[in-house]
Amino acid sequence: MTDLTSASRRGYRVRMPSAWSVGAVVIAAVVLGPVLAVVWIALAPVVAGNGGGTWGQLWATTLPRYLSTTIKLMFGVGLLTAMVGTGAAWLIARYRFPGARWIEWALLMPLAVPAYVGAYALVDFLEYAGPVQTFLRGVFGWQTARDYWFPEIRSLGAAILVLAAALYPYVYLLTRAALREQSGGGEEVAMSLGVGPFRRFWRVGLPLARPAIAAGVAIVMMESVNDFGTVDYFAVQTLTTGIFTTWLEANSASGAAQIAGVVLALVVALVLIEKASRRRSRFYMLSSRHRPVTKRDLTGVGGWVATALCLVPILMGFVLPAGVILNHALGQAELWADPALLLALWHTLAVGGIAAVVTVLAAVFLVYGVRLSGRALPRRLMPLTTIGYAAPGAVLGVGILIPLARADHALADGIEALTGTDIGLILTGSAFALVLAYSVRFFAIAQGAADAAFGRVSPSLPLAARSLGRTKGQVLRAIYAPLVRGTLASALLLVFVDCVKELPATLLLRPFNYDTLATRVHEQASLEQLSRAAPGAVMIMLVGLVAVAFLARANHNAETA
Repeated sequence: MTDLTSASRRGYRVRMPSAWSVGAVVIAAVVLGPVLAVVWIALAPVVAGNGGGTWGQLWATTLPRYLSTTIKLMFGVGLLTAMVGTGAAWLIARYRFPGARWIEWALLMPLAVPAYVGAYALVDFLEYAGPVQTFLRGVFGWQTARDYWFPEIRSLGAAILVLAAALYPYVYLLTRAALREQSGGGEEVAMSLGVGPFRRFWRVGLPLARPAIAAGVAIVMMESVNDFGTVDYFAVQTLTTGIFTTWLEANSASGAAQIAGVVLALVVALVLIEKASRRRSRFYMLSSRHRPVTKRDLTGVGGWVATALCLVPILMGFVLPAGVILNHALGQAELWADPALLLALWHTLAVGGIAAVVTVLAAVFLVYGVRLSGRALPRRLMPLTTIGYAAPGAVLGVGILIPLARADHALADGIEALTGTDIGLILTGSAFALVLAYSVRFFAIAQGAADAAFGRVSPSLPLAARSLGRTKGQVLRAIYAPLVRGTLASALLLVFVDCVKELPATLLLRPFNYDTLATRVHEQASLEQLSRAAPGAVMIMLVGLVAVAFLARANHNAETA
């Protein structure tokens, strides 16, 4: 009693955490849980001494091949997207040429086409029975494939080409923004010294834009690791396909978790390398006045060459896949009324919509709770919640399904023991696991948007409301909600679009006989029934186009502000 009294006299007081702080920590734990579960499941058998055989068998058989192919895919896609995205961004940011105003936004359109849809279209366009080879045989009189040579379509090179065509906009967006933020002084000095356009790009523009290029390429490489539909369709064995093969065909959950651990280590290494490259690069404006670079006119042959160069990625990333898929979709109109397609559409809208709302609400709670909390733990956990976006969907599927299945069976057995009623599997037998996976996978999008939106609200507004006796919840509803509503709506749309396109996590976590548009398109295309897959693919692309249009508008408003 004396100790408590003396402590109170010295001003010490035990401060219990608020509900907002506790909620923020719980949300962060849920988001980080699947990633930590993968690490635990992968390492637990080894630590216990009974997992060495699995590791040894993987390293002696398939893992080196999976790892080698994945690294080749990553660096191939990264190099190609760096070249295409940076080159297009340089032309758009520095020159005026025929069609440049609409090409600037058309270069974003491949974001609407999932890479696996591009893979289906490319094979259909270039295969033996496709229009290209049929045309060549008709022109030159060839009878069979033995009469001529044609590149192998289902190959690692084709997978790199398709993924690069779908992902280069990430590099293009970041690089274009970096090039536009550069001062025109350096360009003018270089021009006054007689430096030509290619040397100005190499010596002035490229070094200053290198951090943005590195960030874009890192995102592209992580998306390449995440891809399943493209590499599976092209029969390219990567770490992601290895997870499916080891788990579903070899029936080894621990082996799948160990491969997932390798994927996670690879992704973390990419993130660390990207952050280290930006940490070593520092560029500053030496003048208080920022004078933008003045675009130069490209006329004659040079202008048309620039137009042609920018059109190539648009044709490969959007026009070709959209044209092939749309041709199949319109050729058999009756497929649009297929009950299975409509059911898959409903599943997609329902699960994607619920996941988007849950993700944004959780992100708002986390950001607001961290801002209210004076404790270090919530502040340190919040940046870690972005790792879910870097983790591939297949990795999150392993980290969610294995622990959730055990919890589900334990819950069902416990209820049956108490009540005598078998309730079945609630968590894994419904769409709950899908909603959880989508929320974890795309939480970084919502969290980043919410954090940025809350940061733009003047601190004096909530302080004034609190001084008038408003509770923390009332401040959130009355002050923050109206001011951040637009940004949160954008985050809601982007999360929903990503949920619609997500394939690996959906394949692993969906309940039995539960199709979304992505899984239906993948299954039909895998059976070489592209016509039946086409309507679903068109729906996915339409949703993606809405997001691209919104993204283009947001970028335009930001640049003109």
